[in-house]
Amino acid sequence: MNTSTAQKENIMGTMPVGKLLMTISLPIMISMLIQSLYNVVDSYFVSKISENALSAVSLAFPMQSLIIAVATGTGVGVNALLSRKLGQHDQKAVNDAAENGIFLAILSSLVFILFGIFFARGFMAVQTDVAEIVDGGTIYLKICTICCPGIFMSITFARLLQSTGRTIYSMIGQIAGALTNIVLDPLLIFGIGFFPEMGIAGAAVATVAGQVLGACFDIILNHYKNKDIQLSLRRFRPNGAVIKEIYIVGIPAILNNSLMAIMTYGLNKILLAFSTSATAVLGVFFKLNSFIVMPVIGLNNGLIPIVAYNFGARKRERIISSIRLAMIWAVSYMALGLLLFQLFPRPILSPFIEIPSTMEMGVHALRRISPGFLAGGLGFVLCASFQALHKAYYSLIVQGLRQLVIILPVAYFLALAGDVNMVWWAFPIADYLSLFICIALYIKITRDRISRI
Repeated sequence: MNTSTAQKENIMGTMPVGKLLMTISLPIMISMLIQSLYNVVDSYFVSKISENALSAVSLAFPMQSLIIAVATGTGVGVNALLSRKLGQHDQKAVNDAAENGIFLAILSSLVFILFGIFFARGFMAVQTDVAEIVDGGTIYLKICTICCPGIFMSITFARLLQSTGRTIYSMIGQIAGALTNIVLDPLLIFGIGFFPEMGIAGAAVATVAGQVLGACFDIILNHYKNKDIQLSLRRFRPNGAVIKEIYIVGIPAILNNSLMAIMTYGLNKILLAFSTSATAVLGVFFKLNSFIVMPVIGLNNGLIPIVAYNFGARKRERIISSIRLAMIWAVSYMALGLLLFQLFPRPILSPFIEIPSTMEMGVHALRRISPGFLAGGLGFVLCASFQALHKAYYSLIVQGLRQLVIILPVAYFLALAGDVNMVWWAFPIADYLSLFICIALYIKITRDRISRI
């Protein structure tokens, strides 16, 4: 066993589970919280342009979600494979996983670049015929898609750092990107100082500038600090077997995360039957909800390599303890979000919404959606454990049922009542129904895999 592997064994294989989960997850959770902050700041400044500008960004959001879904899903596949191979002390397999993951990220970004060039306007026009929304959304979406290599490289290299337990370094890249976006947003949107006034395009430029800078930090930190991965891109050749292993976990994760984009697109279509204000409220909710959900996703990103490593090392008790502790932390954090959305919806919404009727709709949305947070916290952790235990399609089943089979049909039928505020109940209904399915699958994977170690 080489020195770096032995050091990693001391961390991932022997450190007390509570301390390990905190050490690995906390930097990711902080970086995710900062990521959420700049998403919210983005919407805040766009809302000061007009409600139509906010609606344009909301309608472009499904495609942004799809980009992140592909990048993150591929990263999950690399993360799970790389961590498992570290647990098995297979250095060549670790390097192959990293190199092929970078290759897949580059190929994926090219697909979205082509979409931005040829299909961005069509994507917006099929959702609404309001010219201001279509024009603004097209500009915003083109910039975000054509410049998407920044987010692909940022997520990929951050995952490499996370896979080897160096999450503190991945946090640096996230913070650098987020702060860049936050600073540039008002400067480019409103033309402050010597910066040009770009409006909604400025929001997009600020976003991609942050992503590119974050990627630069992540690449540099991998090169100098991540000694467990030895990249050699000069002699790299795509490896079909490694790519297959990445996508065994990665494709279900991509599809899983892509369901968010499909669900958002479908909900936008349902809500547009009422008003464009309803889609603006949905967009604001998703950005605010990211404050609640993203840190839990960060917790899961720390949990996956821990469970995958100990699964590879055949350490059952550490797997079980890690998952249970993550559940407790996730539900506790989601409970805090529930209280905030129930008790203070108006102060939370006031930076984004000024029209009284839209504010009332937003208050109803936060109070009716948030009761599902507790079920969502448990579901997130269980789905992450499925990915780490090489059963990623379980997570796909759960999220597919939640976001397509349950939430969209329920939202559609609730909309038939003619009251837009009824639609929001579709979220908690879907959260609790999908949790029951998630628990059943976790019992099965415990019996089939964990208990046999």
